[in-house]
Amino acid sequence: MAARRDRTHYLYIAVIAAVLLGIVVGFAAPGVAVELKPLGTGFVNLIKMMISPVIFCTIVLGIGSVRKAAKVGAVGGLALGYFMVMSTAALAIGLLVGNLLEPGSGLHLTEAARHAGEAQAKAGGAQSTPEFLLGIIPTTLVSAFTGGQVLQTLLVALLCGFALQAMGAAGEPVLRGIGHVQKLVFRVLAMIMWAAPVGAFGAIAAVVGATGIDALKSLAVIMIGFYATCVLFVFVVLGTLLRLCTGINVFSLLRYLGREFLLILSTSSSESALPRLIAKMEHLGVSRPVTGITVPTGYSFNLDGTAIYLTMSSLFVAEAMGTPLALGEQISLLLFMIVASKGAAGVTGAGLATLAGGLQTHRPELVDGVGLIVGIDRFMSEARALTNFAGNAVATVLIGTWTKEFDRERAGEVLAGRLPFDEATLVDDGHGDAPTTRPDEDRSPVPGPTAGTKDGVPA
Repeated sequence: MAARRDRTHYLYIAVIAAVLLGIVVGFAAPGVAVELKPLGTGFVNLIKMMISPVIFCTIVLGIGSVRKAAKVGAVGGLALGYFMVMSTAALAIGLLVGNLLEPGSGLHLTEAARHAGEAQAKAGGAQSTPEFLLGIIPTTLVSAFTGGQVLQTLLVALLCGFALQAMGAAGEPVLRGIGHVQKLVFRVLAMIMWAAPVGAFGAIAAVVGATGIDALKSLAVIMIGFYATCVLFVFVVLGTLLRLCTGINVFSLLRYLGREFLLILSTSSSESALPRLIAKMEHLGVSRPVTGITVPTGYSFNLDGTAIYLTMSSLFVAEAMGTPLALGEQISLLLFMIVASKGAAGVTGAGLATLAGGLQTHRPELVDGVGLIVGIDRFMSEARALTNFAGNAVATVLIGTWTKEFDRERAGEVLAGRLPFDEATLVDDGHGDAPTTRPDEDRSPVPGPTAGTKDGVPA
């Protein structure tokens, strides 16, 4: 095991080196750097390829092993309620900071920026609520896996999980088969991770080469304000909530997820770390049903960073266009963005498209101003993705605590480094559906009654 951990340690050192090299190449040879963008896109696409099977296996195994369906419903209802409250809080904080900074005053809209705003509005394509709900239903049972839609995969997995639960003992062979498929999926994911340095180099080089330093100077206020707001939200709001409800220090949790944050920082996509977050939350001590429901759902409904971005950027655009929003308009916009933010995915550029689509529906005259932040959106996307990821990690621990599906003793061992995460397989076989029954499961070579098999070989 030590050799495996050493190799992955060098992998993430290579990612850091690749990011630094990408920055150097971006400044030294911008034309060449822009052409390297496919390297970053290819790596993110490889990760996205694995998201649907990871979600499907995790949820089916989690729900299929639970004896009472009401337990799953309680977890889902509590999670959605929490997501709504926290998203609203993030939107309100974004409005507050935006009003204090007034970041858009003094800027002027150019013709090029106007055209860029129009393009993003077309890409945004604001959806109505019925369209959004119907979009959750896949065309066929398997199209959810090929379409790359997280919510469609979630629906299919829930249906299959409840069906296997209803089958009882007859469904056990299917569950065991899906357990083996999950091991295969995570093994493939671990292999893909070795391409992370190449993807990080291409992504960072391309954005630095395309943007340069000039575009950042006049827009530094909103960038710094947005980053500061995200930091305060994570460490003050989420950190305080986590400490009061679970006793866990947010710094310890974020340090445990350090490699995932590095991956997100290098790819600017929180989806690139979704499979690893599921695996790490299970390893931390959150039960499979809670992890399997909370994490995938949170990636569509708990986008705290995107919520802050939407309100701050809306105020920025309104200021820059010379038509500041009155208090009543801001409240109306906040209510609208609560709905609009739910359709934003965890992929680079989705926040900008959602902003443009939302403004087109709510205040069409402001859409042209979206072009003002196109140049720095990629840098703001980093903070969005990191904040979204941190919010979902904290949410999973909180939901697990409130539903009594979180093993605090195990979490203490994991966060202290005494139960290291297996980077080679990303699968925690010793940790079952109900972690509170056996805090030392991972330290025993004999799997617990709800765990999968290891063919007699200890993890």
